Amino acid sequence: MFVAWRDLRFARGRFLLIGAVVALITLLVGFLSGLTGGLASQNISAVLALPGDRLVLAEPESGEPSFSSSTLSDEAVDAWQGAAGVDSAIPVGISQSRAESADSDGTVGVALFGLPEAIGFGSGSGPGTGTGGELAQLVPGANDEVGLSAGAAKDLNVAVGDTVTITGTEFTVATVGGDSWYSHTPVVALTPDAWAEADTRVGGSGEATVIAASGDADWDAIAESTGTSAKSTIASLTALETFRSEIGSLGLMIALLFGISALVVGAFFTVWTMQRSADVAVLKALGATTGSLVRDSLGQALIVLVLGIGVGLGAVVGLGTLAGQALPFMLSPLTTLAPAAIMTVLGLAGAAVALRTVTKADPLTALGSHR
Repeated sequence: MFVAWRDLRFARGRFLLIGAVVALITLLVGFLSGLTGGLASQNISAVLALPGDRLVLAEPESGEPSFSSSTLSDEAVDAWQGAAGVDSAIPVGISQSRAESADSDGTVGVALFGLPEAIGFGSGSGPGTGTGGELAQLVPGANDEVGLSAGAAKDLNVAVGDTVTITGTEFTVATVGGDSWYSHTPVVALTPDAWAEADTRVGGSGEATVIAASGDADWDAIAESTGTSAKSTIASLTALETFRSEIGSLGLMIALLFGISALVVGAFFTVWTMQRSADVAVLKALGATTGSLVRDSLGQALIVLVLGIGVGLGAVVGLGTLAGQALPFMLSPLTTLAPAAIMTVLGLAGAAVALRTVTKADPLTALGSHR
């Protein structure tokens, strides 16, 4: 690392230029990752909060199951609740509507969830339990009551004890819970009977949308016999059309930025290494091994990457904290540390392309050029 340190001290301008580019790319990747995470959370957080090992949706005659078109008959619900190996099968109704209050600025788009007062709701063993049972906090105790997520309470400008109007019917706010979202609309929880009436008034059938099932059963066999689809919580997210298209687009942009980062960093280090090819050849003539020179070059690249990515990561955290007050932005290890680690690996891979100059340097040519 002796040569690398001296080169970094001597070529401060090149070091600052490459570091600034790496920091900027890290900022772009980190900011886009945080925005993707925030948008995803506002799309699927309520689905992830559903308890159970499997989410059951109606199987359409053509195409894939969808939350927007799924309706489960009472017979299908009864069949799942009585199936062997199924410990619990909780029917949940989901529809989208609008709500308003005396203090709200017009109507507000909300997602209506029909949640039963089932024992253990929100405490199943599936992936959805990672939210800590946020939906369980919203379950109302009476048909004339509702539970509001924090986003719905904020948009409607109401608190516990206030009144909200949904599909022409007034409800009393019984609880205000966590920040649960479904398809970018805040969640409002009703009892199953109240939800069925509201769903009918907006053109629905009043039948359950999804069953949250848990247990140790032959899921595929039960699903086939009932004309339904039973998938894990994570796999069921593809049944949300907005999530599928949104994550696909933003994920492609992040992947392209990762690819660009590898190309840019590789190009910078290729030029930098070519500029000192004569010095590398002289070192080989003096006895330096190819392995030591490769480690020296990669160590130099690692220093530049760590410092540049560190600066960019700090900017992501600072600006992301501010952006989170106005945008759906998520700051977590998945949206900060994970992209930084990937950037480091890709940057080293790009720098490795420049090692051809190091490994192919001819000491005889270098010595001859100085005669």
